[in-house]
Amino acid sequence: MRAKPFAAAALLVVAATAGCTGSQASQPQAGDTRFVAGDGKVTFFAAAERKAAPAVEGPTLTDGTASLAAHRGKVVVINFWASWCAPCRAEAPVLKDIAAKTKADGVEFLGVDFKDRKADALAFERTQQPGYPSIFDQPGKVALAFQGTVPPAAIPATLIIDRQGRIAARALGAVKYTDLFDAVTKVSDEK
Repeated sequence: MRAKPFAAAALLVVAATAGCTGSQASQPQAGDTRFVAGDGKVTFFAAAERKAAPAVEGPTLTDGTASLAAHRGKVVVINFWASWCAPCRAEAPVLKDIAAKTKADGVEFLGVDFKDRKADALAFERTQQPGYPSIFDQPGKVALAFQGTVPPAAIPATLIIDRQGRIAARALGAVKYTDLFDAVTKVSDEK
């Protein structure tokens, strides 16, 4: 009989360390293997090996429209997040601070709210006040556009797009402040 409590505890540990889990019926559940956890480390792509970022456009949470093309010629940091994702909530202040510090250098941030309920995402934004727009990507189409570079179910995930519109770096999982700041600075300093 002790096996059942042990198995339940083990399942909870795996679910807690696997990344984002949700408690709402419409959100991913604990043990949902479709979601990919990452370690948050930044991976750089050599300039000669960089792929062009796909066209990214969609409605924002505030009923506007955002696109990657609107930031052509600038370094853009794209962050995939959801209100139900604990690592996303933990890294939100990091993204907000780096976005504010690098804006004068021509760096733009764009969030992609992935598989979320709009009311929950808006509440998250009211609390976090990131200072940059987020595309409302409930069906996950924007995430799918990056398949091959970012697993469609990797959340949180962060991409750095260079001034030529190519994917220069990525981080799967909650990124650490120094790692992201250094990566954004490195790509921003490229000529």
